[in-house]
Amino acid sequence: MHTFVFNHIAISVKDVDISIAFYQKVLQLKEIKNTASNSKTRWLSLGEGKQLHIIPRPDAEIKTNKAVHFALTTVNIDSFVTHLKELKIEYSDWLGTPNKDYVRNDGIKQVYFQDPNGYWIEVNDAI
Repeated sequence: MHTFVFNHIAISVKDVDISIAFYQKVLQLKEIKNTASNSKTRWLSLGEGKQLHIIPRPDAEIKTNKAVHFALTTVNIDSFVTHLKELKIEYSDWLGTPNKDYVRNDGIKQVYFQDPNGYWIEVNDAI
């Protein structure tokens, strides 16, 4: 049997600088060295050795839907939602109700929002 540990998420973006600035401002992710190559791909740390790779694809058509998303957990989701409001970033529940969080049947609170390329991000309090 194989065992696995999550390593990274890679997304294609129109403008790497805009995306890096967004993730640093909204999620306060720290940029780390791209140790794989000398390309224009930039890496951000998600903590605990996990990474978000931002790959430049200025001519790519990026199609997304909410079902394809990545989720991050925080200890204080209410503070994070306040942060989104301060940054004037629209968020919603799973159904798309603007400026509303959602509490799942298991008690986990979550919100969804999009990055500049349309990728969906879930932030929840599943700690």
